[in-house]
Amino acid sequence: QVQLVESGGGLVQAGGSLRLSCATSGTTFSLKHMGWFRQAPGKQRELVAAISTGRSTNYADSVKGRFTISRDNAKKTVYLQMNSLKPEDTAVYYCHAGGQYTGSTYYPGVGSWGQGIQVTVSS
Repeated sequence: QVQLVESGGGLVQAGGSLRLSCATSGTTFSLKHMGWFRQAPGKQRELVAAISTGRSTNYADSVKGRFTISRDNAKKTVYLQMNSLKPEDTAVYYCHAGGQYTGSTYYPGVGSWGQGIQVTVSS
């Protein structure tokens, strides 16, 4: 059974940084495309960043230049480095494993979700 455990969230002031981690188990991590999503109150869940098995990355326009996704196959972990945080980045962030790409767009499909972790950016 695939398990995804997020860590690294919390409260930070605007302009600050956080690094989210998503540790996986029960899956062949190196064969999985990975993604980070977020959901703010009253809004739909949206893709923040994704990384392919070949380490190609793509980002939502709202986070380009501020967020960086990376993966460590030996540790079976995906990371999201978030810099220059803004209040509008406040959301629950979810890790996802096993999505599919259509072109450069990552779709979660029938993959696995983490429980989510809160990120709050104060102004």
